[in-house]
Amino acid sequence: MEGFSLYGLFLAKFVTIVSAIVILTMFFFGVGMRKQSRKSELKIKNLGENYRYRQRQMQQVKMNNSEHKAWLKSFKKQQKVKMKNEKLGIKTGQGSLKKPCLYVLDFKGSVDAREVSSLREEITAILAVAEQQDEVLLRLESSGGMVHSYGLAASQLMRLKEKNIPLIIAIDKVAASGGYMMACIATKIIAAPFAIIGSIGVVGQIPNINRLLKKHNIDLELHTAGEYKRTLTILGENTEQCRQKFIENLNETHELFKEFIHQNRPLLDIDKVSTGEYWYGSLALGKGLVDKIGVSDDVIIESIDTKEIIGICYIQNKKMLERFTGGISKYVNKLLLH
Repeated sequence: MEGFSLYGLFLAKFVTIVSAIVILTMFFFGVGMRKQSRKSELKIKNLGENYRYRQRQMQQVKMNNSEHKAWLKSFKKQQKVKMKNEKLGIKTGQGSLKKPCLYVLDFKGSVDAREVSSLREEITAILAVAEQQDEVLLRLESSGGMVHSYGLAASQLMRLKEKNIPLIIAIDKVAASGGYMMACIATKIIAAPFAIIGSIGVVGQIPNINRLLKKHNIDLELHTAGEYKRTLTILGENTEQCRQKFIENLNETHELFKEFIHQNRPLLDIDKVSTGEYWYGSLALGKGLVDKIGVSDDVIIESIDTKEIIGICYIQNKKMLERFTGGISKYVNKLLLH
């Protein structure tokens, strides 16, 4: 009997463990499938209506009961009149007399500017419907990164410029290096007083552990076809010739960067602002790097009565690995900014 009891106890434990494994597997599989089923989507939000709703909430907080009843009665009457006028406008063919739009985008750039894929979708959506009086506000935040990546981001913004759509870029925190490469496309640049602006320069750094390899008798073979297929390397022995070529490439990139900035902001004294330095917004204004001191909220609030404020955000479905590496990238960015 004791043997049967032990066997029964063992069987119960075994079944419990297997059941737990199956349940956990099904749970994680289900979560994974749900995440994979999420599609990338373009989210559109009426920011103007959101602002007006908050405004009404704040107004009501200050009212007593009788004031609130009178206000509510008046508000409902205004809404009825508004709807009646809209219907009448449609019937008489005047429905097209609508407010111009201010499209609001956000770009928080990482080192490799991977966010440019979403920016591309957002700009494409705007270009599909934008009319002559419409404007775009880009809330930009980036300390720069890879030249080719930010070059593509700037090229996406150029699509708006080529279609003569005014582009306002608001810098609340930082637009440096590649970030400023994007900002200079704008019709108008607005920066907060202590936003970091500039850093028009190019940097290249690379560690070299060749002496460490030699110390441990580790040989390295590097074969290239082309004299400058490799200049500075991490593992190989760097020569003075390759070092000079690397510096030459940096200077060439810097000249292209300066030329691009100057083409888009011709009134800048490009030689004075392209030293790689950065300035806070209030000082950047005096140097012509920005056009006005303020924050992005000012632009939206000033346009509430004259424009429809439409927020556009393209959300991409990212795989687990992409979300993980994206988190690491954001952490690195924070370290670089502090």
